[in-house]
Amino acid sequence: MKHNLKIYNTLTGKKDLFKPLKGKKVNLFVCGITVYDYAHIGHARTYIIFDSFVKYLRHIGYDVFYLQNVTDMDDKIIARAREKGVAPKDLALAFEKECISSMKELGINSVSKYARATSYIKEIISQVKRLQEKGYAYTLEGDGVYYDISKFKNYGKLAGRTALGAEDAVTRIDYSSKKRNRGDFCLWKFKQESSEPSWPAPFGEGRPGWHIEDTAITEKFFGAQYDIHGGARDLIFPHHEAEVSQMEAISGKSPLVKYWMHGGFLTVNGQKMGKSLGNFIVLSDLLKRLPANYLRYFVVKNLWRSPVDYSESAMIEVKSAVGKIEDFLHKLKTVNSKFGNRNSKLIKTFEESFYRELDDDFNTPKAFAVMFDFIKIANQLLEQDLISKKESVEIYKFFEEINKIFDIINFKKVTATIPPAIKKLANEREKYRKQQNWQKSDELRHEIERQGFTVQDSDQGPVLKRV
Repeated sequence: MKHNLKIYNTLTGKKDLFKPLKGKKVNLFVCGITVYDYAHIGHARTYIIFDSFVKYLRHIGYDVFYLQNVTDMDDKIIARAREKGVAPKDLALAFEKECISSMKELGINSVSKYARATSYIKEIISQVKRLQEKGYAYTLEGDGVYYDISKFKNYGKLAGRTALGAEDAVTRIDYSSKKRNRGDFCLWKFKQESSEPSWPAPFGEGRPGWHIEDTAITEKFFGAQYDIHGGARDLIFPHHEAEVSQMEAISGKSPLVKYWMHGGFLTVNGQKMGKSLGNFIVLSDLLKRLPANYLRYFVVKNLWRSPVDYSESAMIEVKSAVGKIEDFLHKLKTVNSKFGNRNSKLIKTFEESFYRELDDDFNTPKAFAVMFDFIKIANQLLEQDLISKKESVEIYKFFEEINKIFDIINFKKVTATIPPAIKKLANEREKYRKQQNWQKSDELRHEIERQGFTVQDSDQGPVLKRV
């Protein structure tokens, strides 16, 4: 199947045909986590989106280098380390390990490289020096080196604005009453206290600002321009705007990034997540009571750039939906019909329609709707014994293919072996059911359930499943 992938691009404000800068090679960068606290469900949404998207790109033939930074030194890390009485470096490393562990548990394994900011100080200093030389940076004595946004004529082109808003993410490092413009941001903060982490630099000992680490890292790996930059919507302004201003000022090349992808906001029970509201969900805590594939399904069943609300009722719906998929696959494993292969057109249409929806802005809700429509039709055919063994294997393999992209199906549950003793009980129950001895039939069903299995009746006989 030929794929004509289109992606909604924040920079152009429309769905653009995806055409990488260099053939099938794709360089993709996503803003990583700041390691001062535990990863939360908002992080999970962003990284599940891009994990699935990268896996899809690879599935349809692209060679993707997926780069993610780790902000391991900033205001929040320093403040939290002081609270706990530990070294900032130690605190950052501990939370980094915890965060990456949670991501692995979620099945996020598509990242090619995690790049710690403090490992690229040389590259950061080089960028600050070049911005100074080109007249885009100025020094505030005793404070730091700042970027002058008035010098960059296209400042605001990504977000469509130039003024900071009350909700914009600006770190304390960027606040100074002496700045030339309110939106000017810090490239390098001079050392203020002896206990602060710092590095020597030609313009004064200190540490990097927030925005400069990303462009220093991407220039190191990708050069002055690359294909895709991803992150959550709240990073568009000023963070991503600052990245554009820095790198395009240094290189003189535009655009820095061809396709900008910004994931939608996540709320919890209709409210913005926050510790003060008591609805802050730590990812590692959530994964203790919720299977990882359920959380992945919850994320990818929604369009990547749309808002989504997490709630317990939403997860009940997820459990039901995943259960329908797994029940269907379990039925496919039991097919022994020699019915002729007459469903090839139906199967081919399903596969092509599923991918066609993904090619249209990675539209997972529509792709999943196609999947459930197919399951409904196929279940009816299974009840009539109208799907052949060969066809059941073909369908099953396609769902395995889908799962390599999304990781939403627990195949261990699907393929779990049923103990002979349970099969014997089910066969005895079937005998009583055909005799319409409902009392004995119900007694055996309860015994099967007591031992951790469910039994469903079908024209092909009882279908057993581990609870």
